[in-house]
Amino acid sequence: MILIIIAITSVVSIIAMQNHEWFYRLRFNPYLALTSKQWYRFITYGLIHAGWMHLLINMFVLYSFGDVVLQYYVYLFEAKGYYYFALLYVGAIMISVLPSFGKHKNNPYYNAVGASGAVSAVVFASILFAPMGKIYLFFIPFGIPAFIFGVLYLIYSAVMAKRGKDNIGHDAHFWGAVFGIIFTIILKPAIALYFFDQVKTFFGM
Repeated sequence: MILIIIAITSVVSIIAMQNHEWFYRLRFNPYLALTSKQWYRFITYGLIHAGWMHLLINMFVLYSFGDVVLQYYVYLFEAKGYYYFALLYVGAIMISVLPSFGKHKNNPYYNAVGASGAVSAVVFASILFAPMGKIYLFFIPFGIPAFIFGVLYLIYSAVMAKRGKDNIGHDAHFWGAVFGIIFTIILKPAIALYFFDQVKTFFGM
């Protein structure tokens, strides 16, 4: 399932990189979504990316964390796990841009692309399942406990979204992550207790 998502996203992204008209039609433009009732943009923007690096990073992270989350979902919910994972991914794409829609619905020049919100949801679902797992970053030579990375990531995304000066969708990163947490806990409330028990053990509590 993860490879199917990656394949579809990659094919559509590559085509859109070479076809500007398609790129313009699929990207998230809240003004057009509202005034022209082009609500499909709430989903299609997650299938296209601003460039090769944007696409490769998102798909690499999805590949790295997606299969783990899918396995947990299938373990907990059996066949329904595939359905829930699809809801996690697509739901995060839609939910993560709602704040941007609210802020920019009257701005015809605002656009957003990329699956970063959905990828953030997958990463944070994995953190719930394995809070003590190690996450490695390119510029840090040692693994960071997943739950600590999660806290730092949320703080960073919130601060950068407030500044809004680097042309990166930090709002989508933040709300995608939050959606991944909430959605997974709604599906399996006991996972929250497991998560906090693991964190308390880490701090010797």
